[in-house]
Amino acid sequence: MAKMRKKSELPSKICETCNLPFTWRKKWERDWDSVRYCSERCKRSKGKAGA
Repeated sequence: MAKMRKKSELPSKICETCNLPFTWRKKWERDWDSVRYCSERCKRSKGKAGA
């Protein structure tokens, strides 16, 4: 079983659409390296400016 971590110890990235930081989530466990957006909304509006 995995070791429990504090939220502040989780890895984080910057969203390519909104430029805000987001932290690791359990659902991204297998493909964290390929995650580029903080949400589905940012993923859908990736080509639009000022999202």
